[in-house]
Amino acid sequence: MNKELTGFVKAWEAAVRKSAGPKKRASSIFTPMSVAHVDDDDDARNGGEVSVTQVEKILPNGDFYTGQWLENGPHGQGKYLWTDGCMYVGEWQRGAITGKGRFSWPSGATYEGDFKSGYMDGKGTYTGSSGDTYKGCWVMELRHGQGTQSYPNGDFYDGEWRKGLQNGHGRYQWKNGNHYIGQWRNGVFYGNGTMMWSNGNRYDGSWEDGLPRGNGTFRWGDGSFYVGVWSRDSKEQSGTYYPSGSCVGHLEWDPQELFSVDLVECSICACEKVAIYPSQKSLNILDGDKMSRKGTDVNGRTRWSSADARVSNYSSEDGSHDGSRTSHGDNSVPRVPNLRLRPPKKQGETISKGHKNYDLMLNLQLGIRHAVGRPAPSTSLDLKSSAFDPKEKVWTKFPPEGSKHTPPHSSCEFRWKDYCPVVFRALRKLFKVDPADYMISLCGNDALRELSSPGKSGSFFYLTNDDRYMIKTMKKSEVKVFLRMLPGYYKHVRAFENTLVTKFFGLHCVKLTGTAQKKVRFVIMGNLFCSQYAIHRRFDLKGSTFGRTTDKPESEIEPTTTLKDLDLNYIFRLRKSWFQEFCRQVNKDCDFLEQERIMDYSMLVGLHFRGMSSCDNVTPPSGYSPGSTTPTGNGNMGDGAPRLSGVDVDHLVVDPSRWIQLGINMPARAESTVRKSCDTPQLVGQPTGELYEIIIFFGIIDILQDYDISKKLEHAYKAFQYDATTISAVDPRLYSRRFRDFIFRVFVED
Repeated sequence: MNKELTGFVKAWEAAVRKSAGPKKRASSIFTPMSVAHVDDDDDARNGGEVSVTQVEKILPNGDFYTGQWLENGPHGQGKYLWTDGCMYVGEWQRGAITGKGRFSWPSGATYEGDFKSGYMDGKGTYTGSSGDTYKGCWVMELRHGQGTQSYPNGDFYDGEWRKGLQNGHGRYQWKNGNHYIGQWRNGVFYGNGTMMWSNGNRYDGSWEDGLPRGNGTFRWGDGSFYVGVWSRDSKEQSGTYYPSGSCVGHLEWDPQELFSVDLVECSICACEKVAIYPSQKSLNILDGDKMSRKGTDVNGRTRWSSADARVSNYSSEDGSHDGSRTSHGDNSVPRVPNLRLRPPKKQGETISKGHKNYDLMLNLQLGIRHAVGRPAPSTSLDLKSSAFDPKEKVWTKFPPEGSKHTPPHSSCEFRWKDYCPVVFRALRKLFKVDPADYMISLCGNDALRELSSPGKSGSFFYLTNDDRYMIKTMKKSEVKVFLRMLPGYYKHVRAFENTLVTKFFGLHCVKLTGTAQKKVRFVIMGNLFCSQYAIHRRFDLKGSTFGRTTDKPESEIEPTTTLKDLDLNYIFRLRKSWFQEFCRQVNKDCDFLEQERIMDYSMLVGLHFRGMSSCDNVTPPSGYSPGSTTPTGNGNMGDGAPRLSGVDVDHLVVDPSRWIQLGINMPARAESTVRKSCDTPQLVGQPTGELYEIIIFFGIIDILQDYDISKKLEHAYKAFQYDATTISAVDPRLYSRRFRDFIFRVFVED
């Protein structure tokens, strides 16, 4: 059997090398190892120390693993080969790819460096199949930190990266000798920087979205220069030309030539896209298939055991044997919690013809299409204070027969109001929302869905069919609060790219004409749980205990049930770099909300348990191939693989920078907790050591409640009856302090 297995492995590796094409042979990272005695392994199961053994394993789907093994998973040095040609050789820790290693793709691309929990993470070098090379720091398979990138066309970048894109200070040099030195943001020139051309010309000044914007100086090689305010819009361009001595050769020069001529060939080369990331590869190690484990007896002869440590009675010098082998036992650490899950269905009731809010939905869609599609000058992120004036609003009349600016429609006549349209146009640009996609999501052929019950405030919620956006109806008092804090909100979200506060995209009002004269005010927000992963549990956390429980037995809790503080039975472990960023951002966001006198907000948390049964999968959009996300040997999606829900496959799967960020699609671990039975409710239970691999989502919601007279009266009334520290309605300063204390106990560093 050993000879057959060795022959199979050699033939398999030869086929993989042939499919991968010519590439450099990796130097072996395996080191000599001592082979564990099977007798010691038996002793371990009787209470002794567990030994590391050598394993060779062929999986039912054709994958192959060889290397060191501890209990129920790889531990130490090992090699894993997938049937699609991918291969990992390196260090393992308790069943996870962790440590130094080398991952290779069938295309010839390779990564050699640090791994953590299956991710390229730490310092490493990626060499693409086309010849481009990145050498530097990685965080969760994204270029993040200091690094150098050599492009296949001869260009070169040396500088800082963030989430897979150039960000911070860096130098980019083109093959033709041109180069840029300065600040970057999201992969383009942004901030102060200098562009130098090989002909001796240069530009020093401000940049925005890859182009000169603001104050800057253009200098020619002969010493003459042009100083002014730069803009792609010629109407905003202004400046003065200063010749060098008697030279007047550039008097007729048009400053717009900087955009149309000089910068045309200065495009940034894109990094090679990775077809499949190591963390997306499914590991079939813990399946109940057959496996051989090799050891030596007291006489030095080779012996084999099955994974459950039954020793074969037959052994030979070449290691072949015909003893029975059985599949390994259950993993000692539970991988998924025991949750009751029903077959998935979309939240809410589709608003079709005959629904009481059908006309309102048509009005919303007509108004949004008109507001977003209306021609407008290019939006600058530097807004004037007048743009935030509460009186800055636009009324539009929508008669059924249509007008010069509005289309005919089948609904009743209504009036439409846009609040601060310039500000929200800038916010959509800041949040990188494409206007066409925005209109399709909100105003396409698919109807909105109304959530089954209104919130505690009496507001109604509507979801777009693709789950990207949520529409919430608002009271007049909430609109006033929002408009008051809008300047501070805009400044905050612009300054902090990773802010956890709700993203707002529009504030509107529909006024029905006729006898009703009904006004419906509503805000459009991003949906935190629009993801390729199914949400198995969701929590709304405030840090208070009074009334903070869901009165439902476990059997009635569904994935769509929002649980509260006293229902929480986990703490969440974030890796160090993410945890530090999380703490910084929570503090910044709470400082902002406290400054705006806001309270009663909460942290909305969603959990996807990796390895959960596929019965909870979200139906993928038409045309989507599961194998394109996580190819496995049989073409099916692996354990815990992404499940798309109406989102862009190319952007989400191929480019992780679009879908892994603070609070969105973050790999983490949840540790189960248990509360002690006592008279005073315990907010955070005691950790049990039972860990689950999760994908976690979180954000701060309900940020439009200020500490007004109604909340002050609520505080006085409840504080008279209950402990004042346990109720939600408290002063913003106290609320912020209590919220942070609680959140930093629930989220901890892993």
